[in-house]
Amino acid sequence: MKDLLAIEWLKIKKYRTFRILAIMFLLLLPVWNWGIYSVVRSKPGASMFLSTAYSFPEVWGNLGFWGGLFVLVLSILMIILVCNEYSFRTHRQNVIDGWTRLDFLHSKAALVLIGGVLATLYVLVVGLIMGFSIGGASGIGGGWEKLLFFFIYTINYLGFATLIALWIRRSGLAIGLFFLYAFILENIFSSLINLKAQPVGNLLPLQASDELLPLPIAKLFGNMIFTGPRFDSWIYALVSLLWIGVYYLAAKRLILKRDF
Repeated sequence: MKDLLAIEWLKIKKYRTFRILAIMFLLLLPVWNWGIYSVVRSKPGASMFLSTAYSFPEVWGNLGFWGGLFVLVLSILMIILVCNEYSFRTHRQNVIDGWTRLDFLHSKAALVLIGGVLATLYVLVVGLIMGFSIGGASGIGGGWEKLLFFFIYTINYLGFATLIALWIRRSGLAIGLFFLYAFILENIFSSLINLKAQPVGNLLPLQASDELLPLPIAKLFGNMIFTGPRFDSWIYALVSLLWIGVYYLAAKRLILKRDF
Protein backbone atom coordinates (compact mmCIF):
# COMPACT_ATOMS: atom_id res chain seq x y z
CA MET A 1 0.00 0.00 0.00
CA LYS A 2 2.88 2.35 0.77
CA ASP A 3 4.23 1.90 -2.76
CA LEU A 4 0.80 2.57 -4.27
CA LEU A 5 0.48 5.79 -2.31
CA ALA A 6 3.99 6.86 -3.31
CA ILE A 7 3.11 6.45 -6.98
CA GLU A 8 -0.19 8.31 -6.53
CA TRP A 9 1.67 11.16 -4.87
CA LEU A 10 4.08 11.38 -7.80
CA LYS A 11 1.09 11.74 -10.12
CA ILE A 12 -0.63 14.57 -8.26
CA LYS A 13 1.97 16.56 -6.35
CA LYS A 14 2.70 18.90 -9.28
CA TYR A 15 -0.81 18.83 -10.70
CA ARG A 16 -2.17 22.40 -10.67
CA THR A 17 -5.82 21.43 -10.26
CA PHE A 18 -4.93 19.36 -7.21
CA ARG A 19 -3.14 22.30 -5.64
CA ILE A 20 -5.92 24.77 -6.41
CA LEU A 21 -8.76 22.62 -5.06
CA ALA A 22 -6.78 21.52 -2.00
CA ILE A 23 -5.94 25.14 -1.17
CA MET A 24 -9.60 26.08 -1.69
CA PHE A 25 -10.63 23.57 0.96
CA LEU A 26 -7.90 24.68 3.36
CA LEU A 27 -8.84 28.35 3.01
CA LEU A 28 -12.62 28.15 2.77
CA LEU A 29 -13.19 26.17 5.97
CA PRO A 30 -11.63 28.65 8.44
CA VAL A 31 -12.50 31.79 6.43
CA TRP A 32 -16.17 30.80 6.13
CA ASN A 33 -16.55 30.00 9.82
CA TRP A 34 -14.64 33.05 11.02
CA GLY A 35 -16.80 35.07 8.64
CA ILE A 36 -19.97 33.72 10.26
CA TYR A 37 -18.52 34.46 13.68
CA SER A 38 -17.58 38.02 12.72
CA VAL A 39 -20.97 38.80 11.15
CA VAL A 40 -23.02 37.41 14.02
CA ARG A 41 -20.75 39.02 16.62
CA SER A 42 -21.57 42.41 15.14
CA LYS A 43 -25.30 41.89 15.74
CA PRO A 44 -26.74 43.14 19.05
CA GLY A 45 -27.67 40.39 21.48
CA ALA A 46 -25.79 37.70 19.58
CA SER A 47 -23.31 36.77 22.33
CA MET A 48 -25.40 33.82 23.56
CA PHE A 49 -25.58 32.35 20.09
CA LEU A 50 -21.84 32.72 19.59
CA SER A 51 -20.86 31.24 22.94
CA THR A 52 -22.89 28.16 22.03
CA ALA A 53 -21.97 27.83 18.37
CA TYR A 54 -18.23 28.39 18.35
CA SER A 55 -17.07 27.33 21.77
CA PHE A 56 -16.58 23.78 22.98
CA PRO A 57 -18.28 21.41 22.46
CA GLU A 58 -20.63 22.90 19.83
CA VAL A 59 -17.76 24.05 17.64
CA TRP A 60 -17.33 20.48 16.37
CA GLY A 61 -20.89 20.23 15.12
CA ASN A 62 -20.71 23.61 13.39
CA LEU A 63 -17.35 22.97 11.77
CA GLY A 64 -18.51 19.51 10.75
CA PHE A 65 -21.65 20.85 9.07
CA TRP A 66 -19.94 23.66 7.18
CA GLY A 67 -16.89 21.51 6.49
CA GLY A 68 -19.23 19.00 4.88
CA LEU A 69 -20.11 21.61 2.26
CA PHE A 70 -16.46 22.03 1.37
CA VAL A 71 -15.97 18.26 1.15
CA LEU A 72 -17.72 18.74 -2.19
CA VAL A 73 -14.52 20.44 -3.38
CA LEU A 74 -12.54 17.33 -2.44
CA SER A 75 -15.17 15.16 -4.16
CA ILE A 76 -14.69 17.11 -7.39
CA LEU A 77 -10.94 16.68 -7.03
CA MET A 78 -11.32 12.93 -6.56
CA ILE A 79 -13.46 12.64 -9.69
CA ILE A 80 -10.92 14.60 -11.72
CA LEU A 81 -7.99 12.51 -10.47
CA VAL A 82 -9.72 9.21 -11.28
CA CYS A 83 -10.99 10.33 -14.68
CA ASN A 84 -7.56 11.63 -15.62
CA GLU A 85 -6.30 8.07 -15.35
CA TYR A 86 -8.58 7.12 -18.23
CA SER A 87 -8.10 10.33 -20.21
CA PHE A 88 -4.31 9.99 -20.21
CA ARG A 89 -4.27 6.15 -20.23
CA THR A 90 -2.10 6.04 -17.12
CA HIS A 91 -4.30 3.27 -15.71
CA ARG A 92 -3.14 0.99 -18.51
CA GLN A 93 0.46 2.04 -18.07
CA ASN A 94 0.22 1.08 -14.40
CA VAL A 95 -0.92 -2.42 -15.40
CA ILE A 96 1.86 -2.68 -17.98
CA ASP A 97 4.31 -1.74 -15.22
CA GLY A 98 3.09 -4.62 -13.04
CA TRP A 99 -0.01 -3.45 -11.21
CA THR A 100 -3.09 -5.61 -11.07
CA ARG A 101 -6.53 -4.11 -11.61
CA LEU A 102 -7.14 -4.37 -7.88
CA ASP A 103 -3.91 -2.49 -7.22
CA PHE A 104 -5.33 0.35 -9.29
CA LEU A 105 -8.58 0.27 -7.30
CA HIS A 106 -6.75 0.07 -3.98
CA SER A 107 -4.59 3.06 -4.88
CA LYS A 108 -7.75 5.14 -5.29
CA ALA A 109 -9.23 3.70 -2.10
CA ALA A 110 -6.05 4.73 -0.31
CA LEU A 111 -6.42 8.27 -1.64
CA VAL A 112 -9.97 8.37 -0.32
CA LEU A 113 -8.81 7.16 3.10
CA ILE A 114 -5.88 9.58 3.28
CA GLY A 115 -8.13 12.42 2.14
CA GLY A 116 -10.59 11.63 4.91
CA VAL A 117 -7.87 11.46 7.56
CA LEU A 118 -6.20 14.72 6.50
CA ALA A 119 -9.50 16.60 6.20
CA THR A 120 -10.53 15.43 9.67
CA LEU A 121 -7.20 16.42 11.19
CA TYR A 122 -7.57 19.85 9.62
CA VAL A 123 -11.05 20.27 11.11
CA LEU A 124 -9.53 19.25 14.45
CA VAL A 125 -6.86 21.97 14.22
CA VAL A 126 -9.32 24.66 13.11
CA GLY A 127 -11.78 23.60 15.82
CA LEU A 128 -9.19 23.78 18.57
CA ILE A 129 -8.07 27.24 17.46
CA MET A 130 -11.62 28.58 17.24
CA GLY A 131 -12.80 26.88 20.41
CA PHE A 132 -9.97 28.15 22.58
CA SER A 133 -10.07 31.63 21.02
CA ILE A 134 -13.81 32.15 21.45
CA GLY A 135 -14.85 30.20 24.53
CA GLY A 136 -11.74 28.96 26.30
CA ALA A 137 -11.26 25.38 27.45
CA SER A 138 -14.68 24.98 29.06
CA GLY A 139 -16.58 22.07 27.53
CA ILE A 140 -13.60 20.71 25.61
CA GLY A 141 -14.32 17.19 26.82
CA GLY A 142 -17.54 16.85 24.82
CA GLY A 143 -18.61 16.56 21.22
CA TRP A 144 -15.61 14.60 19.97
CA GLU A 145 -17.84 12.06 18.21
CA LYS A 146 -18.56 14.81 15.66
CA LEU A 147 -15.00 14.46 14.37
CA LEU A 148 -15.58 10.75 13.80
CA PHE A 149 -18.84 11.58 12.06
CA PHE A 150 -17.03 14.10 9.85
CA PHE A 151 -14.46 11.44 8.94
CA ILE A 152 -17.22 8.99 7.97
CA TYR A 153 -19.02 11.76 6.08
CA THR A 154 -15.89 12.59 4.10
CA ILE A 155 -15.09 8.97 3.26
CA ASN A 156 -18.70 8.44 2.16
CA TYR A 157 -18.71 11.39 -0.22
CA LEU A 158 -15.23 10.72 -1.61
CA GLY A 159 -16.03 7.01 -2.01
CA PHE A 160 -19.25 7.79 -3.86
CA ALA A 161 -17.45 10.30 -6.09
CA THR A 162 -14.78 7.69 -6.88
CA LEU A 163 -17.38 5.10 -7.85
CA ILE A 164 -19.09 7.60 -10.18
CA ALA A 165 -15.73 8.44 -11.75
CA LEU A 166 -14.81 4.79 -12.27
CA TRP A 167 -18.18 4.22 -13.91
CA ILE A 168 -18.38 7.30 -16.16
CA ARG A 169 -14.64 7.83 -16.82
CA ARG A 170 -15.19 11.38 -18.10
CA SER A 171 -14.73 14.12 -15.55
CA GLY A 172 -17.34 16.58 -16.86
CA LEU A 173 -20.11 13.99 -17.04
CA ALA A 174 -19.08 12.39 -13.75
CA ILE A 175 -19.11 15.72 -11.89
CA GLY A 176 -22.50 16.56 -13.41
CA LEU A 177 -23.97 13.19 -12.40
CA PHE A 178 -22.48 13.50 -8.91
CA PHE A 179 -24.15 16.86 -8.30
CA LEU A 180 -27.37 15.78 -9.98
CA TYR A 181 -27.67 12.85 -7.61
CA ALA A 182 -26.38 14.62 -4.49
CA PHE A 183 -28.58 17.71 -4.76
CA ILE A 184 -31.64 16.62 -6.73
CA LEU A 185 -32.21 12.91 -7.22
CA GLU A 186 -31.43 11.72 -3.72
CA ASN A 187 -33.55 14.49 -2.18
CA ILE A 188 -36.46 13.40 -4.36
CA PHE A 189 -35.99 9.71 -3.53
CA SER A 190 -35.56 10.46 0.18
CA SER A 191 -38.69 12.61 0.30
CA LEU A 192 -40.79 10.02 -1.54
CA ILE A 193 -39.66 7.23 0.79
CA ASN A 194 -40.22 9.38 3.87
CA LEU A 195 -43.78 10.08 2.78
CA LYS A 196 -44.45 6.37 3.27
CA ALA A 197 -42.02 5.42 6.01
CA GLN A 198 -40.23 8.32 7.66
CA PRO A 199 -37.30 8.41 8.39
CA VAL A 200 -36.26 5.41 6.24
CA GLY A 201 -35.55 7.76 3.33
CA ASN A 202 -32.74 9.25 5.39
CA LEU A 203 -30.79 6.01 5.02
CA LEU A 204 -29.96 6.61 1.36
CA PRO A 205 -26.22 6.76 0.58
CA LEU A 206 -25.32 10.43 0.99
CA GLN A 207 -28.31 11.40 3.11
CA ALA A 208 -27.24 8.96 5.80
CA SER A 209 -24.02 10.90 6.25
CA ASP A 210 -25.82 14.25 6.00
CA GLU A 211 -27.86 13.20 9.03
CA LEU A 212 -24.65 12.79 11.03
CA LEU A 213 -23.97 16.52 10.85
CA PRO A 214 -27.34 18.32 10.82
CA LEU A 215 -27.80 22.05 10.50
CA PRO A 216 -26.46 23.39 13.83
CA ILE A 217 -29.22 25.95 14.32
CA ALA A 218 -31.73 23.10 14.62
CA LYS A 219 -29.99 21.99 17.81
CA LEU A 220 -29.48 25.51 19.10
CA PHE A 221 -33.19 26.27 18.98
CA GLY A 222 -34.26 22.76 19.98
CA ASN A 223 -38.00 22.23 19.97
CA MET A 224 -38.66 25.52 18.20
CA ILE A 225 -37.74 23.77 14.94
CA PHE A 226 -39.54 20.54 14.08
CA THR A 227 -37.25 18.24 12.15
CA GLY A 228 -39.37 15.08 12.28
CA PRO A 229 -38.38 11.64 13.55
CA ARG A 230 -34.85 10.43 12.97
CA PHE A 231 -32.67 7.47 13.84
CA ASP A 232 -29.89 7.70 16.40
CA SER A 233 -26.70 9.23 15.01
CA TRP A 234 -24.80 5.99 15.47
CA ILE A 235 -27.33 4.22 13.23
CA TYR A 236 -26.57 6.75 10.51
CA ALA A 237 -22.85 6.19 11.09
CA LEU A 238 -23.25 2.43 10.71
CA VAL A 239 -25.39 2.79 7.59
CA SER A 240 -22.83 5.18 6.09
CA LEU A 241 -20.08 2.61 6.69
CA LEU A 242 -22.22 -0.05 5.03
CA TRP A 243 -22.68 2.19 1.99
CA ILE A 244 -18.91 2.73 1.84
CA GLY A 245 -18.53 -1.05 1.70
CA VAL A 246 -21.10 -1.17 -1.10
CA TYR A 247 -19.12 1.44 -3.07
CA TYR A 248 -15.98 -0.68 -2.76
CA LEU A 249 -17.69 -3.90 -3.85
CA ALA A 250 -19.41 -2.13 -6.76
CA ALA A 251 -16.13 -0.54 -7.85
CA LYS A 252 -14.33 -3.88 -7.57
CA ARG A 253 -16.90 -5.59 -9.75
CA LEU A 254 -16.72 -2.73 -12.25
CA ILE A 255 -12.93 -2.87 -12.44
CA LEU A 256 -12.75 -6.65 -12.81
CA LYS A 257 -15.65 -7.13 -15.25
CA ARG A 258 -15.34 -4.08 -17.48
CA ASP A 259 -12.91 -3.51 -20.32
CA PHE A 260 -9.90 -1.82 -18.77
